[in-house]
Amino acid sequence: MERAPCLLLLLLPLLLRVSANMPEPCEVDEEDVRCFCNFSGLQPEWTEAMQCMVAVEVEIRGGGHSLEPFLQRAKDYEDPRQYADMIRALRVRRLTVGAARVPARLLLSVLRVLGYSRLKELTLEDLEVTGTLPPPPQPLEATGPALSTLRLRNVSWAVGGSWLSELQQWFKPGLKVLNIAQAHSLAFSCEQVRTFSALTTLDLSDNPGLGERGLLAALCPHKFPALQNLALRNTGMQTPKGVCTALGAAGVQLHCLDLSHNSLSSTASSDAPECVWPSKLNSLNLSFAELQQVPKGLPAKLSVLDLSYNRLTRAPRPDELPQVGNLTLDGNPFLVSEGSTLQENLKNSGVVPDCAHSPLSLVVSGTLALLGGAQAFP
Repeated sequence: MERAPCLLLLLLPLLLRVSANMPEPCEVDEEDVRCFCNFSGLQPEWTEAMQCMVAVEVEIRGGGHSLEPFLQRAKDYEDPRQYADMIRALRVRRLTVGAARVPARLLLSVLRVLGYSRLKELTLEDLEVTGTLPPPPQPLEATGPALSTLRLRNVSWAVGGSWLSELQQWFKPGLKVLNIAQAHSLAFSCEQVRTFSALTTLDLSDNPGLGERGLLAALCPHKFPALQNLALRNTGMQTPKGVCTALGAAGVQLHCLDLSHNSLSSTASSDAPECVWPSKLNSLNLSFAELQQVPKGLPAKLSVLDLSYNRLTRAPRPDELPQVGNLTLDGNPFLVSEGSTLQENLKNSGVVPDCAHSPLSLVVSGTLALLGGAQAFP
């Protein structure tokens, strides 16, 4: 019997080493603000997520596991009022759930419970939502959380293009920011989609197969009356004019439009009809768009126009530009070549300037000079 403690003492270093190589699935920072869980093990200890009940920002990664075993517990949440006081006491404001296969019934049961929380931002990433969504509660009244921001990245739905309208029914009104990336379907059933009355920002970036026709299908007409900011980075857009046509069909009055990181054509089709841009549009981002010249058919007047990091080999002429207040041309070849030529001339002449100009200052100077010329041509 005395040998057992001695044997444990001999094995203690090995046991400590093994436990050190098996990190806890959940970690909470010292301020109890952020909690991160990664259940990538073969047999996850899901109860470890209870540590996150004290945190404000919670991220739970399911390690690719199916959450089907939890479906039988969904019946316990059919009437979440019994948990209302406990849920209201939670501090969580931002929740991220990712890397799992989730039955639709389980997802909506969780949303029903979160309807009593103070959650404001929900992010779903790398999820496969299986099965059909249950019908909305009767009488028709949203019982989910009152979100201000909803982000969806690489989420697949078994219900196809009706997923947005069916999911939308479970959220209380007031959503202001919607981000949908790497979507499997953006061809929404517009007749079923409710009006996003408070939505001011829509980000459809990182959907490279969207294109201008897909944008026409995604921007359901007159469903976004408050929309001000639209981001379409890396979405397969071809011309600013084509995007303009889609905006007109949707009846949106944008303030800011981001078309960066698309391979844009500088010229519109000759048979393309003239397009009227939203009258309130004042900021247009065309950076990283492989443009060799300023596209035709831009809005007549803008507060901000970003043409940085394109392939412009010369400074745009004033008649090629709209009336613009803040023009950005950084990273274009003509600025880089002009800066290199100036540096070489100074070096060969032996003249040392009073103040050495950095490449950034040359870019700013060139931009300001061009702005001065543009303002002379209203």
